[in-house]
Amino acid sequence: MPITELLERNAREFPKDIALVEINPEIQEKRRVTWRDYELIQPDARHHYRRDITWHVFNEKANRVANLLISRGIRKGDKVAILLMNCLEWLPIYFGILKTGALAVPMNFRFDAQEIKYCLELSETDVLIFGPEFVGRIEEIVDEIDEKRILFYVGGDCPTFAEDYDKLASNCSSLSPEIEIKDSDDAAIYFSSGTTGFPKAILHNHESLMHAAKVEQNHHGQTKDDVFLCIPPLYHTGAKMHWLGSLLTGGKAVLLKGVTPKTILETVSNEGCTIVWLLVPWAQDILLALDRGEVKLEDYKLDQWRLMHIGAQPVPQSLIKRWKEYFPHHQYDTNYGLSESIGPGCVHLGVENINKVGAIGIPGYGWEAKIVDPEGNPVEQGSVGELIVKGPGVMTCYYNDEKATAETIKDGWLYTGDMAEMDEDGFIYLVDRKKDVIISGGENLYPVQIENFLSKFPKIKDVAVIGLADERLGEIAAAIIELNPDTECTEQEINDFCKELPRYKRPKKIIFTKVPRNATGKIEKPKLREMYHSSNLVDAQNKA
Repeated sequence: MPITELLERNAREFPKDIALVEINPEIQEKRRVTWRDYELIQPDARHHYRRDITWHVFNEKANRVANLLISRGIRKGDKVAILLMNCLEWLPIYFGILKTGALAVPMNFRFDAQEIKYCLELSETDVLIFGPEFVGRIEEIVDEIDEKRILFYVGGDCPTFAEDYDKLASNCSSLSPEIEIKDSDDAAIYFSSGTTGFPKAILHNHESLMHAAKVEQNHHGQTKDDVFLCIPPLYHTGAKMHWLGSLLTGGKAVLLKGVTPKTILETVSNEGCTIVWLLVPWAQDILLALDRGEVKLEDYKLDQWRLMHIGAQPVPQSLIKRWKEYFPHHQYDTNYGLSESIGPGCVHLGVENINKVGAIGIPGYGWEAKIVDPEGNPVEQGSVGELIVKGPGVMTCYYNDEKATAETIKDGWLYTGDMAEMDEDGFIYLVDRKKDVIISGGENLYPVQIENFLSKFPKIKDVAVIGLADERLGEIAAAIIELNPDTECTEQEINDFCKELPRYKRPKKIIFTKVPRNATGKIEKPKLREMYHSSNLVDAQNKA
């Protein structure tokens, strides 16, 4: 069953229940607007602090999008790209695309003009739907992209080179287009994060999307009464696939635009959020704000908040220990996944396994996982190898890239490129990315292991470890360390702390500066390598 049928079901069974809420803390005047009938969201209403839509209106809007696209010649198998910041329009547009049988192509809002052009061409996109934040970038490339593509603009003051989505959609039918969609039909193209160069186009079918909804609900036990707070970008599989748990149960979800400890706690309190997915830096910021007294828990209604989970990056054990000191009643989970496995959940810790914090966990609902050597044979328990996964959420392929697909999917197994090891209880621990391994004096160093160790040092807010060229050892490990605000620390303090590590694993260079992360929380190691002139070394190592 395609997930579009879940939306239709919710519109029938819970027509007047709130499906989505958008909170925009940047708007000081606390104006609110609710749609409970057939009217379309008007551009000027986007300037409200709080907006919401019911399941009935959500479905009606998706139908209008679908019928608009069909009226312009979009058919099953065509591609429609979405380039929007998180907003109330995002998911109805996504579902409208799916209802036509076309493929939704979400795009990273950090892409520059040339990356946008590259991804439009790579995915063979027919329509681009974009928002006001991207006018300048689209204008740079419009002469190169508009001859072959329809450009729809979402927002007020439509630029001359695009068509006004709001006006056109408002004249379209709100009835379902009734296009037959099968589980095996192509559904969406997602792009890899681009942390290793230009992104790859990752093709998924409808079965993948539906399985993601089942995985999320199975792992976190969502009910109709749960309220999910979504902060990360919807273009990424992580945020959207976690939201699919709300779609499956008909529960409310809240999209928070902009993030500070105060706005997160305020939104959880005001909207009655029960499930919150955080990235490591946001959780750290909340803890620091609590430590400094900048926010006080007693100022908010938080008793209903039952689950905090983290994904997209390794989680320091010290962070969860500190979190449980402030929130002892919280369940905790971490999810591992990649866009090729339709986002989070192919491996997960499980809320009952908090004693295993530090592990990414065990195979998720409907998934299998193994750790293998370069020939694809399982390694001995406790040995390091590559993590591979298998399940209904494995991508169909890298779109129009047979070579990369064959390198990544073998006998139905997805080779993740992540090095891992398994303990005696079957719990999997990430060691590092295969491509990020540092070879120093013949020894393999796994940066994630060193990062996890350093993250326990109380003065460190964030840390990244990369390899730098060394004439004698080939490479040395360098630690880029971001300190907590208003904190002083010396190299010697770090070196003394690292004496607990084996000598060969200790960082040989300490650099105090900010650690760059992308929108989904991943460390931008290519950027660090470029900054510290180690890119060519790593590229040569990867090709060896």
